[in-house]
Formats: sequence, structure tokens, C-alpha cells
Amino acid sequence: MTNNNNIMSDIRVNGQALDCVSSFKYLGAIISDEGSKKEVLARIAQTTAALTQLKPIWKDKNISLGSKVRLLRSLVISIFLYACESWTLTAEIQQRIQSLEMRCYRRLLGISYTQHITNMEIRQRISQAIGRHDDLLTIVKKRKLRWYGHITRSSGLAKTILQGTVQGGRKRGRPKKRWEDNIQEWTQLRLSETVRAETERDGGSLLTDRLWCPNDPPGLWDRTEQNRVQFGFFRAV
Repeated sequence: MTNNNNIMSDIRVNGQALDCVSSFKYLGAIISDEGSKKEVLARIAQTTAALTQLKPIWKDKNISLGSKVRLLRSLVISIFLYACESWTLTAEIQQRIQSLEMRCYRRLLGISYTQHITNMEIRQRISQAIGRHDDLLTIVKKRKLRWYGHITRSSGLAKTILQGTVQGGRKRGRPKKRWEDNIQEWTQLRLSETVRAETERDGGSLLTDRLWCPNDPPGLWDRTEQNRVQFGFFRAV
């Protein structure tokens, strides 16, 4: 697989030529030259199948809603989150993640879309059952930020690949979103600033504090942001 159709390569292993493909599966994840969309769609399909198989549990009235949500997260959502740290999230992918979460919650509550109950009300019912929690998209973002911080503080090959550059430039036209573009978008920081923040941190994860969770109490994110600016790690935004 290459990022340029004009490149012709002949790679051989034990005398056998390797095919040049547009996508392949490695360690259970789909690697594609089109980005992360194929992998996310495959994960959504696998998650939906697992959700359907556990239908008797969701319909059991002897199991509380809180227990059902915990079972959902441990048995179903965990399938979706596999290798999510490697995803590049576009606006379309983020919308699909939110739609998957609401589909799961509606299945737990036995509420169909024809009943005209808003997603806001669905989230309120889930919050009443399990308390304050991160939504699925926030979990994906936090995992990616934590992994970025871990690689930034390390000194291995992964850091070299992440921070390294190659000769040449990007193609003309609208460029594809890169993995590191998500980091800058979510933290509102340049990559050099995120590297400094992670290398100088004193416990905790400063980058994940930049994320606002929809289920946080009003004003909580603002207070956290003020603290970070006060400590000198981030510029005010």
C-alpha cells in the first residue's frame, strides 16, 4: 500500500513478490489508504451484531438499567473501542460514533425512533442510572490523547514515526485529515506545545483536560481551563 499511485515498488519476501493493495487487515484492524472510515464502519457492524446477540439481557426487566449500561460497556462497547487510538476522526466518523451510542442506549431502554423521544432525554435517563460519565466520542478522544502523550514521553520507534518528516510535499487540493490534526483540533494547541505540555507534566494528563464532556456540570471545563492557563502550560484560547 502506498500514498502515491505513481510509485511502483517490487518488494519480495523469500523470493515471493508482495501485492500492492489498497487495504489490508493487521492485528484485527483494517488499514486502508482511504483513512479510518473502513475500520470504523467494520467496528460499528461488529458492535451492532454483539448488541443484537445480547437482546434477551436488554429485555430482561429483572436487570436494572444501571447494570445493563455496565454490561453494555464491558461486552459491547469494548468491541468498538479496539485500537481506536489509531483512528483519524473526520466529522462524518464522529457523527457515526454518536449515532452508534444512541442506538445502543435506545435498545437498552426499549425506545424506537418512531416514539419521537429526543437524544437529550435518552442521555438524561442514562445519566440518572449511572451518574456522570463520558459519552462514547469523548472516550475515543481521551484514549487517543492519552496514547499520544504516552508516545510523546517515550523514546522508541513509534515516537520517531509520529514526529518524523519525509521529503516532498502534500498533493494539491484539499488535503486529507491527518492523525495529528485531531490532536491540534481538540486541544487548540500547536504540536510543539502539546509536546512541551506532556514532557513537563506532573502527574495526570493535561491534554485530556482540554476536552469538554457534554455530561460535565456547567462551568467545570472553564475552571479546569483557567487552571491550565494559570500554570503556564497553555495559552488562553
